Amino acid sequence: MGKIAFVFPGQGSQFVGMGQALSEQSPAARQVFEEADAALGFSLSQLCFEGPEEELKLTANTQPAILTASVAVLAALKEKQPNFTPAYVAGHSLGEYSALVAAGALSFADAVKTVRSRGQFMEEAVPAGQGAMAAVLNMDRAALHAVCEEVTASGHPVQLANLNSPGQIVISGSAEGVKLAGEQAKAAGAKRVLPLNVSGPFHSSLMQPAADKLQAVLAEVSVKDAAIEVVANVTARPVTEAATIVESLIQQVSAPVLWEDSVQWMVEQGVTTFVEIGPGKVLAGLIKKIAPAETTIISVQDIDSLSELLDGGVRC
Repeated sequence: MGKIAFVFPGQGSQFVGMGQALSEQSPAARQVFEEADAALGFSLSQLCFEGPEEELKLTANTQPAILTASVAVLAALKEKQPNFTPAYVAGHSLGEYSALVAAGALSFADAVKTVRSRGQFMEEAVPAGQGAMAAVLNMDRAALHAVCEEVTASGHPVQLANLNSPGQIVISGSAEGVKLAGEQAKAAGAKRVLPLNVSGPFHSSLMQPAADKLQAVLAEVSVKDAAIEVVANVTARPVTEAATIVESLIQQVSAPVLWEDSVQWMVEQGVTTFVEIGPGKVLAGLIKKIAPAETTIISVQDIDSLSELLDGGVRC
């Protein structure tokens, strides 16, 4: 029988109302939302359930909100099936914190406070309008990397930020750098270049100030060795030792998210079922483009999809 991996979504998967029905139907999920409110000192649960959307979309709110909604789903799953343990966990950017909670490396209260700070640091790192991100479709990774190197050498920093799936790479950097790299990518044969509506140039060298501040925060947090192998964004390889986990979280802020490589590695280790835990179905869509056609991919974000997972006979 093949192995199972739990994967957790990152920023962009949020929506008003996420987790509300689940928290009404699962005491364990409700407890997660209550714990988040207590840890942060304001009603994050109300922001998740009722919005307003503009507030929820602010990075400093989005990050703890998605983490909480994801961990609430995990708690509801564990409530129904306590022994359901995957071979690997992984998360996309912010989602790596949910994965670390699932692996027992971070307490939920510490994780939610840390990602609140992480979101604030990332918002503050670059003044509004000076940074940008864009998705480049159907362009070879090495060719796009060469374009970014050339534009950066001309004085406008830009780099590969999210290696999401074959044919979908996000670039990030200065507004001018992203614009120039996008133009060169199209000239070199990229199918499309889509500017992203984000508040900063995430996973680029311009995020180094945020990484430095995060390092100070993580120094005060209790990080344990992970009980489950966590496939890290920065290396696409598993980490379990506390010191390595901290190092990879700091690097992750300004380094590319190697999502395609991470999924590929898990497939090579024998993973045949991916369970996306948390709001949205973004990761399921990406994994479909990476993993073999026969791979089972399930998104779980509410009681109905949770029941489908358990009734479908998926067990660890």
